Amino acid sequence: MNCKLKAIDLFCGGGGLSKGLSDAGIEISAAFDNWDAAISFYKRNIHGHPIENLDLVDSNVVAEHLYKYDFDMIVGGPPCQDFSSAGKRDETGEHANLTISYAQIIGVIQPKYFIMENVERAQKTKTFTRALDIFKQAGYGLTVTVLDASLCGVPQKRKRVVVFGILDGPNNLLIPAIRRNQCSTPMTIRDYFGNKLGINYYYRHPRSYARRAVFSIDEPSPTIRGVNRPVPQGYPGHPGDATPVSEGIRPLTTKERSLIQTFPESWDVSGSKANIEQIIGNAVPVKLGEFIGKCILETVLNVQEYPEYIIDQNGNWMLFEQRRKYSA
Repeated sequence: MNCKLKAIDLFCGGGGLSKGLSDAGIEISAAFDNWDAAISFYKRNIHGHPIENLDLVDSNVVAEHLYKYDFDMIVGGPPCQDFSSAGKRDETGEHANLTISYAQIIGVIQPKYFIMENVERAQKTKTFTRALDIFKQAGYGLTVTVLDASLCGVPQKRKRVVVFGILDGPNNLLIPAIRRNQCSTPMTIRDYFGNKLGINYYYRHPRSYARRAVFSIDEPSPTIRGVNRPVPQGYPGHPGDATPVSEGIRPLTTKERSLIQTFPESWDVSGSKANIEQIIGNAVPVKLGEFIGKCILETVLNVQEYPEYIIDQNGNWMLFEQRRKYSA
């Protein structure tokens, strides 16, 4: 059965989610952001649809702008700095407000499906709860889950909360596909690259020296952040370091960090180092976006082709006729 979905990407950043969904088979109709550096990066690396600068605060203005495009789904990751452990953790910040704006955009436009992605910590906030309430009031059945990118084809320990909504549909619809498709063991850097990087260990600057800073390629990378610093002179070391700091231990390059985010090797990552590092660190890993896209297509196809099936409270598919027996 043909199950071609078209999506619009809001807060598209450098295009990790757009590229991943496209690789899964979801067509991107248009993309939007309000940061010129990210838009320039996106334009250089992703082609075939418009990418525009648009202030995404006013849901009604955004809705009027989007109606000219053909789409079944809206996707996006509102900026997460106000929720992130690396940020200010300020729910009153402008970035937190953009999460509400995103939910209101969904409520106004009411696409058949939507995706919202954010840092794991976001789900503990009042802002996130309010966004879920807006989705529910608009008539969406929700799947709310935390995905570890290292179990989804990415050589990186990066946890993100993902909300999938289906208009007038059930909750937890995506859970069976996620369970089927997730790997049982984390992907390491060596699993993904082999010996291509030419190193066995590397330095990743910690937020404080109470945390380890030297990692092995035989484990997933820690979360790629928006900063990338050299080994400081006199680094004291940490008991958890994979090896002591010595000559040859270096930070990953900007390009290597983009590859760990599973950006294609052909992508152009030139430009202002500060901007490019931030774009890379903020991005949805391409392979994580592809994983999400494949789970959605698999689920939507099942719903269309097998309407006699429903989802039980544990997220498992079962025949509609079994529901009475299950409930009893």
